Amino acid sequence: MKVAVAQFAPTADVAANLVVIEDMVRDAAASGAELIVFPEESMVLADQDESESVPLQELATKHWSTFVNALSRIASAYRIAVIAAGYEDSGTPLPYNTIAALDADGEILGLYRKMHLYDAFDYKESRTIQRGDTGPVVVRIGGFNVGLVNCYDIRFPEFTRSLIEMGADLLAVSAAWVKGPLKEDHWRTLLRARAIENTCWVVASSSRTPDCIGMSMAVDPLGVVRAALGEEECSMFVLNAGKHRIDQARTVLPVLRNRRIIIGPR
Repeated sequence: MKVAVAQFAPTADVAANLVVIEDMVRDAAASGAELIVFPEESMVLADQDESESVPLQELATKHWSTFVNALSRIASAYRIAVIAAGYEDSGTPLPYNTIAALDADGEILGLYRKMHLYDAFDYKESRTIQRGDTGPVVVRIGGFNVGLVNCYDIRFPEFTRSLIEMGADLLAVSAAWVKGPLKEDHWRTLLRARAIENTCWVVASSSRTPDCIGMSMAVDPLGVVRAALGEEECSMFVLNAGKHRIDQARTVLPVLRNRRIIIGPR
């Protein structure tokens, strides 16, 4: 399956973000991609200037349906599956941080509401986001079972392993990976580790706002980085994610068959 990984800098303007998304979808479809993966906060940037900020729940109530409907129109117009994230009304004072996966007909395949909130490195996402409790989520796209992963989730190997248990053979990561000491190294290391330990493809899109690193990449089931971006504010790559590479990895490195869980005394 040809997969496009898009990297851009979402803003506080939902309509402007959708223009960028459609332009990138058009280019991905023209290259023959069957799936395009966008970053976390593709709908709207959460950390806005205090003087101009709007509560996220208000943004979610006003824009989530418009955002998903636009993704549906774009996916069906260009005949390509789309994965992108935004803020969804939760029915509480705080919205969900949600990844939407849509097929090439524009139909919603699944919604994943972020389960692991980024309460780390002096940041507290749980102050503004409602934790999701209906995941993990795996969807079927182009002959692949695709597991949906939102940023901080990648630090939890049991989460991605649960996606593999559900049949995922490709992990699609949407992130807004914040800059900071060691953070770039953690990003690279964690993406490669999740690919190696699960012998699966990992395709990861990270936004490139002033606070976020970009560095979107694709890692094959043996941990080889097959494509990567740097600090580009708006860029994309397309790669062939082959099932044969998964078969090869799981033949020479059968960790999923060899693992043993021991509970209690030996």
